[in-house]
Amino acid sequence: MTPFEALYGRRCRTPLCWYESGENAVLGPKIVQETTEKIKMIREKMKASQSRQKSYHDKRRKDIEFQEGDHVFLRVTSTTGVGRALKSKKLTSRFIGPYQILEKIGKVAYRIALPPSLSNLHNVFHVSQLRKYVADPSHVIESDDIRVRDNLTVETIPLRIEGREV
Repeated sequence: MTPFEALYGRRCRTPLCWYESGENAVLGPKIVQETTEKIKMIREKMKASQSRQKSYHDKRRKDIEFQEGDHVFLRVTSTTGVGRALKSKKLTSRFIGPYQILEKIGKVAYRIALPPSLSNLHNVFHVSQLRKYVADPSHVIESDDIRVRDNLTVETIPLRIEGREV
């Protein structure tokens, strides 16, 4: 018993076995011609199937391109190295940034200006690892003016008194 037969429960059909099973034909030009015709037919059907699947895929696909100077988010995954470069592993966000694109390298790769904390990373990333940053004023967090004393303490003013019990 062959491994194929043990796995699939039937004998393997090679191109020489594609002729009609009732005939005991001798190998010759007729069997070779039938085999090549059937191989051509199989290739045509595979091409038709592949083109149909490609058309389904292309309907939903859009090519993403960035310009120099655009800002993008960088995807955090353990396989790309970005996840390994971050110090905190727990509760990390899916994207970090935004970072500025310095230049386009090839069709799908971009060089990004990374901060010094991520200097151990290679600064060229595939377009699938990037997401466009849409500027929004609500993303900017303004800090309050804090007055620090000479002894490095900060005066805090309570907003309201919750309870008077001690």
